[in-house]
Amino acid sequence: QVQLVESGGGLVQTGGSLRLSCAASGRTFSSYVTGWFRQGVGKEREVVAAISRSGGSTYYADSVKGRFAISRDNAKNTVYLQMNNLKPEDTAVYYCAAGRTIALVTQQMAYDYWGQGTQVTVSS
Repeated sequence: QVQLVESGGGLVQTGGSLRLSCAASGRTFSSYVTGWFRQGVGKEREVVAAISRSGGSTYYADSVKGRFAISRDNAKNTVYLQMNNLKPEDTAVYYCAAGRTIALVTQQMAYDYWGQGTQVTVSS
């Protein structure tokens, strides 16, 4: 069992930055692929970024490439999402998720545990 708690969301102006954190419970965090997903109002939840168990491989949605960076610190059981040059269309609830899978995957059904989400609002 893994519990995930996100933090770091908030209100920021266009062009600003935020860093989201996801703290995980449990001693086997390094066994989980971890991803960040988001859901805007009236939209389906979508993958933003994902990172392999070791942190050696990453995936980014085209909409955030070059602006967002995912990283993890397995010693601290924490995964991060650095978000730069934020745009109004990045406004959403951001969720952290962990999946017991070997491959770096982006399908939501592959993720077993989800956090409660943190709101990110980008004003124009």
